[in-house]
Amino acid sequence: MSEIPAKATESGGPSGDAMAHGAADDATGDEAPGDATGDATGDLPVDETWRRSPPGSIYDYIKVASFSIGADGLVDQWSARAEHLFGVAARDAVGKDPIEAFVPPELRAGGHRKMAEILDGREWTGVVPFRLPEGALPAVGGGAGAGHGAGGLEGLAEVYVMPTETEDGERAAVCIVVDVRVLRQIETDLAASQAIFGQSPFGFLLFGTDLKVQRANRRFADVFGGGIEDQRGRTVHDYLPRHEADRMAAALKRVLETGDSVTDMQIVGPVPGGKDRRHWSINLYRVHSGSGRPIGVAGLGTDVTRRHAAAREAAHARRNLALLNEAGARIGNSLDLETTARELLDVAVPGFCDLASVDLYQGLLDGDETPPGLADGSAELRRVAFASAVADAPFPDGTAPVDVGSVHRFAFTSPCADALRAARPRLVTGEDDDSASRRTGGLVQSTLAVPMVAHDTVVGLAQFSRTKGSEPFGERDRALAVELAARAAVCIDNARLYRREHERALILQRSLLPPGDPEASGLDIACRYLPGNAATEVGGDWFDVIELPGHRTALVVGDVMGRGLRAAVAMGELRTAVRTLALLDLEPAEVLSALDEIARGLGNPAGPQQSTRAARKAADADLSEVYLATCVYAVYDAVTRRCTFANAGHLPPVLVEPGESALMLDVPPGMPLGVGGEPFEDVQVELPEGALLALYTDGLVESRDHPLDEGLNAFVSALNDAPPALEDVCDHVLSTLDTHHGEDDIALLMARVQGLPAGHVGDWTLPRDPKSVGRARELACAQLRAWDLERLCDTAELLVSELVTNALRYGEGDIRLRLLLDRTLVCEVWDAGFVQPRRRRARDTDEGGRGLQLVGLLSAAWGSRRTPQGKTVWFELSLPDGDTEPMDPAEALLSLF
Repeated sequence: MSEIPAKATESGGPSGDAMAHGAADDATGDEAPGDATGDATGDLPVDETWRRSPPGSIYDYIKVASFSIGADGLVDQWSARAEHLFGVAARDAVGKDPIEAFVPPELRAGGHRKMAEILDGREWTGVVPFRLPEGALPAVGGGAGAGHGAGGLEGLAEVYVMPTETEDGERAAVCIVVDVRVLRQIETDLAASQAIFGQSPFGFLLFGTDLKVQRANRRFADVFGGGIEDQRGRTVHDYLPRHEADRMAAALKRVLETGDSVTDMQIVGPVPGGKDRRHWSINLYRVHSGSGRPIGVAGLGTDVTRRHAAAREAAHARRNLALLNEAGARIGNSLDLETTARELLDVAVPGFCDLASVDLYQGLLDGDETPPGLADGSAELRRVAFASAVADAPFPDGTAPVDVGSVHRFAFTSPCADALRAARPRLVTGEDDDSASRRTGGLVQSTLAVPMVAHDTVVGLAQFSRTKGSEPFGERDRALAVELAARAAVCIDNARLYRREHERALILQRSLLPPGDPEASGLDIACRYLPGNAATEVGGDWFDVIELPGHRTALVVGDVMGRGLRAAVAMGELRTAVRTLALLDLEPAEVLSALDEIARGLGNPAGPQQSTRAARKAADADLSEVYLATCVYAVYDAVTRRCTFANAGHLPPVLVEPGESALMLDVPPGMPLGVGGEPFEDVQVELPEGALLALYTDGLVESRDHPLDEGLNAFVSALNDAPPALEDVCDHVLSTLDTHHGEDDIALLMARVQGLPAGHVGDWTLPRDPKSVGRARELACAQLRAWDLERLCDTAELLVSELVTNALRYGEGDIRLRLLLDRTLVCEVWDAGFVQPRRRRARDTDEGGRGLQLVGLLSAAWGSRRTPQGKTVWFELSLPDGDTEPMDPAEALLSLF
């Protein structure tokens, strides 16, 4: 059969009885698969020697069949497996020549020669082509590599022929046939399995049903040490720490029992002989035999340490970014130092650290830009904030952190002082600073001391600490701490600068307000001023009480729009202008018109004149800053009890008459100061004795939570229920209304009318006659004697004579003489002339011109003012107190020469 075109190989080895015995056993087919054990029984346990192999053995995979050939070259035995493999029943195969029955005609000559050699006692192994006879039923799957041919199914079978002898000593043969297609598939699967298992870059393990390692690949052995064979028989406890090994063993048992695979199970532990913690991702699945019987668990392990490190870095980066976003949203929402420091700690604890504190230089808080010790870090610091995420921290006695609000210093050699000196962060551990470790009772593992630098100035120190058991600070943490401290430092420095400006503006504003309790003739005055809280800038609210000639009083309340130092300065300029204009004795509407011109000129670099020109250039307008203010100006006459009001966009005054309800006076509001273009109106109101007049700013009646109308109604209601004492009225109003919002300044000016009694007024009309001079002296002296002021008679007589004489010489119409007694004595001379007297210095040779000099020398004050019917010239004398003698008129007269 050498002519058979098959890949035949000859073996010269004898067949032996063992082969024959095995072949005979195979011939039993499916009756007892796997029962024969051959000579290998000595290697098996006694209880396994004659046990039937379960389904799924190797024979099931490779589809082995057998038949035998007798001495006559015909088939004398045909196994059940051969029936299944070739699709030919035993009755159709026994007694036939296998060459004639199965070999194609063109190959039969070579087949007969090969059969003769076999029957001569030679073994042979090779691939034999065959063709099934007509009418044969093919096996499932097409037989041994069967395909369709012209006369029937054709195929290839790998045949192992072993010569035998019959009982008569004749030569015969036993043939074992394997399905080539299945065999090649198994070879391919084995090669692929070996490649995957042996060449995989991942660790591969195969666990038996006893959860012991049956096989491991090279990658696994390289990682955990030893050879591949050394891994056999080990358990997971030989590779992993106890807690992780228990988890792994439980997972293996669960997979083996349920068949549910495990995907991406995370295992952590060091490799044998190493200290670094490694992370593995484990995938487990149950392995089955060909018949579906579980034979173990396969495990695939991937080292994901770098992935975990990258994920941890990414998580840290996300955490840091989230902290920075939170810091941007939370830090700096307030202009209060302590609040800003607490906002920093609210962000840092517990998201970044376990303990944190903020210390600021005490000198900078006090306004000293260069406190001693600032350069070397030894200056005094004040603890402004502290936060801890450690509940009931076990600080030993005397080791608790510095109390908030306490002033302390860092030792010159301490790491914190070094951080302040160098303006660079320092990482302080327990080994670096034993004193710090003792102060915290060994609780703190490490601390980041980060100087707070703003505008190239170190304003303080932020300390971030982590306790033992927390992750140590890294470079990313250091960078984040510096960024957090820098953001907070800028906000704190801005708050510090704002506080300084706020305090200076408040000092300026308070210095421009009337000192103490103002006094006025015919009025009982009470006032209150409440600045906004520290978180809001100083406003431009002000009030003033100005004494005018003739026992008249100007009451002023105003509000400059805007905040800060500029608003306070503008308020001061307007207040000064009001006092100056009030001394000119102008009507209230005229005062506001002049103030409007001044307000328009405050923000113009060219001054008020340029600001009034309609042709002002746009460039000048860009350089100017608009100052707007509201103001109500009232002049009260204690003699007539009349009050004249003018309003420039301010809230209306409120009047409470005795026995009546409070009401808001209908005073035309006008435009705010600085707008210009609209005149102001005067409104005159007669005030009864005991009436209460209230002037105020919008901070009293308006806030975010209370609209203006609601606040005005509440103010009116509070005045209706006010106690009788004027000071108590102010307190009652402030306690009743919402005055603690701190959004704006509050100015409140209240006056109770106490008119000048009729007995304190002397009023006479004199004709334009020279005799009126003497008459005036007589009337004045008589009135002073009636008031028990005889000590002023000589001085008053002389000055009255001088003023009446001037009215006769330079004035017009009848002359009116009026004496007013209150806290001082005021003498007024009225006439119909509009020419104002002008004081001049008389030369030695002049006969006249010394009258007004004499008036100025002998009186406490003097002046003149316009009236609707002319003018009034007046002088004021201080009432004698018993200790000071008035100046002798004769000596005063002689002093002029």
